Amino acid sequence: MATLVDTGPLFALAHETDHYHQPVKKYFSTHRDTWIVPAPVVTETCIGILDRLGADAELAFLRSLAAKEMLVEDVAHTDLNRAIEILEQYRDAEFGMVDATTMAIAERLKIEVILTLDRRDFSIYRPRHCSAFRLVPELAK
Repeated sequence: MATLVDTGPLFALAHETDHYHQPVKKYFSTHRDTWIVPAPVVTETCIGILDRLGADAELAFLRSLAAKEMLVEDVAHTDLNRAIEILEQYRDAEFGMVDATTMAIAERLKIEVILTLDRRDFSIYRPRHCSAFRLVPELAK
């Protein structure tokens, strides 16, 4: 099964004292999915890691991607057009480009599962290819 990975879990995985580090680490270790990371998520994650954890942590993250522990998915022109449609349709929700392109890539690849800590945006959105995204990991409220 393929799972699209959002920024929050990647940052939590890199940051050992993050509140979500253990649940995310457990999810990665107990699920043998194909992990797909949209290219904008890579950029957003690198910015957060570099800013908060430093250059060594950013390099470790990039090395894990280079080792193909996760696959990086580029934004196709059709994804960009779809992201614009999503941002226009959900203007009041203020998703932002990274989430909108992640949603568009999920639609193109017909992926229903998103590894995210952003319950709000991905719960509001109604994808074209399924009734709703399944958001993982399950987090206690």
